[in-house]
Amino acid sequence: MKMLKSALAMVALLFSMGAFALDLDAAKSQGLVGEQTDGYLGVVKATPAAVELAADINQKRRAAYERIAKQNGITLEQVARLAGQKAIDKTEAGQYVKTPGGQWVEK
Repeated sequence: MKMLKSALAMVALLFSMGAFALDLDAAKSQGLVGEQTDGYLGVVKATPAAVELAADINQKRRAAYERIAKQNGITLEQVARLAGQKAIDKTEAGQYVKTPGGQWVEK
């Protein structure tokens, strides 16, 4: 479990860093993308830039989740759901999150 927590911390670092960090923050602030319970970024308002950004971020997240799952002997889905809950918890007020029912709400 301690290793899983460390691995999830690495995922959190992945979320906050990278070439798209400023673009991701801007896209979230503009209401273009939001966090989902499945651990992936969703598109709230479908612009070409938002769709491309979400696809790129989600590809990187999936790769990180796969590594963490393999290291901890758990499923990709378990890692993704844990990361999704952490991402939703860390979402700032005014940004969007997707409910389990599939609706976008402003936090």
